[in-house]
Amino acid sequence: MSQLLQRSLIVFLLVFGGQACSILHKNHEYDIALNVKKKTLENGLTILVVENKKLPIFSYYTYFKVGSKFEVPGITGSSHLLEHMMFKGAKKYGAGEFDKLVEGNGGKNNAYTSNDLTVYYESLPSEHFDVIADLEADRMQNLLLEKESFEKERNVVLEERKLRYENRDSGKLYLTMMKTAFKGTPYGSSVIGEIEDLKTVSRKEVLDYFKKYYAPNNAVVVVVGDVDAKHVFKKMQEKFGDIKPTKNLDKLKQKHLSELGFDFRKDFEKTIHLKGTGPVPQFMLAFQGKKVGHKDAFTLDILASILGEGKSSYLTEKFVIAKNPQLSSIQAANYTLQESGIFFLMGELLPERKLNSFIKDLKKELSQSCEKAITERSLQKVLNQYLVGMFSGLDTNAGIASFLGDREVYFGDYNFYKKEIDMYRSISVDQLKTACQQYINNKESVLITVWNKN
Repeated sequence: MSQLLQRSLIVFLLVFGGQACSILHKNHEYDIALNVKKKTLENGLTILVVENKKLPIFSYYTYFKVGSKFEVPGITGSSHLLEHMMFKGAKKYGAGEFDKLVEGNGGKNNAYTSNDLTVYYESLPSEHFDVIADLEADRMQNLLLEKESFEKERNVVLEERKLRYENRDSGKLYLTMMKTAFKGTPYGSSVIGEIEDLKTVSRKEVLDYFKKYYAPNNAVVVVVGDVDAKHVFKKMQEKFGDIKPTKNLDKLKQKHLSELGFDFRKDFEKTIHLKGTGPVPQFMLAFQGKKVGHKDAFTLDILASILGEGKSSYLTEKFVIAKNPQLSSIQAANYTLQESGIFFLMGELLPERKLNSFIKDLKKELSQSCEKAITERSLQKVLNQYLVGMFSGLDTNAGIASFLGDREVYFGDYNFYKKEIDMYRSISVDQLKTACQQYINNKESVLITVWNKN
């Protein structure tokens, strides 16, 4: 297997080493040479292993194919609340023992929850793989959700929501954007949970949610580092093989998703002004996007980079580093979700600049950007940068684990990156201009502002 450092160098050379070997060459076959071994247990648990003997450490990632989109009114925030509770004790290892064992063996751990999935991960010296397998199997099968800990974490999450969103202008912008753009869908509810639901959701409701979705047939485990794949598979069979899967889970999930719908609200233009704390206005301007994997989503990724990523991006030059600047910052992003997507601009005005005047200038500039900003040169520059960034994390075990896990969960294929590269390489200037007109220059937008004078 190629060493990680060598692979990173190959990526760099492919992109910048000249026309003949450029990653953008239409006939170039690209492979990052990851020797991935895959196995699925009888209960549905998928396991990916990459042996990397460079350093005596490993990373262990557990992906659960569940996020806030599977929550219904009354139990919003359950996925995130479980993120907290997964560290508060199971049958074999009680409260505090998970962190104690990981940190005591020289490791670190964390987790995150999103709209679509939940991920738990650890990195440790390689001799402690068996410890992690035992810890993870225990909490997948025997999570306790003890009443005292549950009530404590409920209050912790309520305080977290207050600090992140209620008391922070950028948080207010994000919550309002999602709630407005995806009104009436699970994407409209915050991942952290709605306040009333967090106050009233019961321990039993959260435990039932856990038993349904946190099952082996709804999980992917990725192990990368100084491990032996045969030993990993043997130990995983030993620890996880007897955990029962959730019956008819795929049908239950599909029924849930088909009944709710996740579309961006179409055929409307809406403006919302929020009361905030900041002395200057912040804004978000959101448009309909496309779900992850859709062909237009790849084009919108590149469009976002051209318009508002980096000092040389089009909108940065027009509004931030111009002779007469109006903004201290601006950024464009294409936020792809598993069922839908949203394309947005966000920024902050300079003191003394007028919000209404700037919004007029911004919309005027956007109407011209499809022709002015998109050129062959800007496309090639951004495409090179984007592809390098796509592979920049492959010099660490954790980076490889998340790279493979994301693709296995979203697309059912850890090798999907090859199709991604083909999609990005096929993007033309004409496609970018068409997407710009279709998604940006229309009346389907949400403008949200926040500052202390609203």
